[in-house]
Amino acid sequence: MKELEEVRFFSTTDSITLYWRKPFYETGNYTLKLDGKPVGETEKTYYYFTGLDAGRSYRLGVRCREAKAELEVCTAVAKRYIDVTSAPYFALGDGETLNTAALQRAIDDCGAGETVYVPSGTFRTGALRLHSDMELYLEEGAVLQGTDQPEDYQPKIWRRFEGIEQECYSSLLNLGDLDNAGGYSCKNVTIRGNGTIASGGKRLAQRVIALETQRLKAELEANPDRVLECEKPETIPGRARPKLVNISDCQNIVLSGVTFRDGACWNVHMIYSDDIVTEGCTFYSTDVWNGDGWDPDSSTNCFLFHCMFYMGDDSVAIKSGKNPEGNRVARPAEHIWIFDCKCAFGHGIAIGSEMSGGVRDVDIWDCDMGKSMYGIEIKATKKRGGYVRDVHVRDSVAARVLFHAVGYNDDGIAVPTPPVFENCCFERVRILGAYFDDHAAWRECEALELIGFEEAGYALKNITLRDVCIGSHHHCSRHGISLQYCENITLERISCL
Repeated sequence: MKELEEVRFFSTTDSITLYWRKPFYETGNYTLKLDGKPVGETEKTYYYFTGLDAGRSYRLGVRCREAKAELEVCTAVAKRYIDVTSAPYFALGDGETLNTAALQRAIDDCGAGETVYVPSGTFRTGALRLHSDMELYLEEGAVLQGTDQPEDYQPKIWRRFEGIEQECYSSLLNLGDLDNAGGYSCKNVTIRGNGTIASGGKRLAQRVIALETQRLKAELEANPDRVLECEKPETIPGRARPKLVNISDCQNIVLSGVTFRDGACWNVHMIYSDDIVTEGCTFYSTDVWNGDGWDPDSSTNCFLFHCMFYMGDDSVAIKSGKNPEGNRVARPAEHIWIFDCKCAFGHGIAIGSEMSGGVRDVDIWDCDMGKSMYGIEIKATKKRGGYVRDVHVRDSVAARVLFHAVGYNDDGIAVPTPPVFENCCFERVRILGAYFDDHAAWRECEALELIGFEEAGYALKNITLRDVCIGSHHHCSRHGISLQYCENITLERISCL
């Protein structure tokens, strides 16, 4: 029997979450064992072993028809809880008191064998900074509620936004320090529980943009052509907005079970980071410009599963820098898994438009991006350079599938050559040929738009669509396929409803 490849896990004191890359062959259900005894079956590619003892080693097994894997895993040792409402912190979850200092003191005091515990209540706070070897646990009903006041997100920190490294307001939760040539500055952090991490949303965004517009007034007036290059007048001042969770130069970070909502722009952004697991989370941000959910940026080994998205922009946006800076830094986004995720509202899964450092080895399976604006979209502008390759989408639903150039976010200096889009495969995918717009109405669209770049050598190439069904019984749809500047496009067993 084959070995089931790439089986991974993370553990708490009383549970182990096991997950694995879906094989490319038919598997049927998976059987799970604990210390040699069967404990359950699942059709998913993850399983929760719960009710375990702290600090104990367990033998885990997973098996399908053709493959199996076994591994020894230890649960985490029991940890001492640091209750933020107890002495000496006395944080108040009354929704009114500003608790930034109390919460930061509890975080600073947290050692490797401890957990910062946030009980039920609404704890207003400004920006907080986490550190290596710590855990933050939010009880059900607990809300870390960021304010809508820009001064609560000072000092500014060095970040990347839309492919450009610059000073931005601190995020609500900040992990690590940005350095594109350095090592990992923060490791081994878990943020988990059934609580909520929220920020000031649209109001905070508007206030930051107003302040930055005033601060940059002379510079913007002196460079009107630069402003005209941008999507809108607010684009340049808007780049300083705080994210909800900022993960910079980090390794081994787990986000589990938490609800993320109302970031002033992107909600969870990991940059120059490795081994970031996001599981069982819900994302809400429906009325915020650039309201992305989960954005791996020049990061590796990022895993997203069992998550739900209600977004004003992309549920997921995979990035790697913009134009000359992205090419110079040359840190690709790669080895990314997205599985068992669903978009209830928003734009879907995007790769780009900032992808100048390259994107490769993205595996998407068992996802439902039907109720979205763009479904699954791979995009760039001619200025980017870089590449997107080795993207595999399987056993999923999408409003549409797009490979194309876009006209927005196109400011800055161009690199000499367009991007390369190549070597991608879509198998057993339902493409609706209709999208769910920003007003929650269905609109007809082309099901497939495959468009490369017209310059010689930069056509879209080596794309396979196999066992794809186009259309839906539930609403009017179009079955059209648009191809321009393409080479070696393979269509096998395409059906239409």
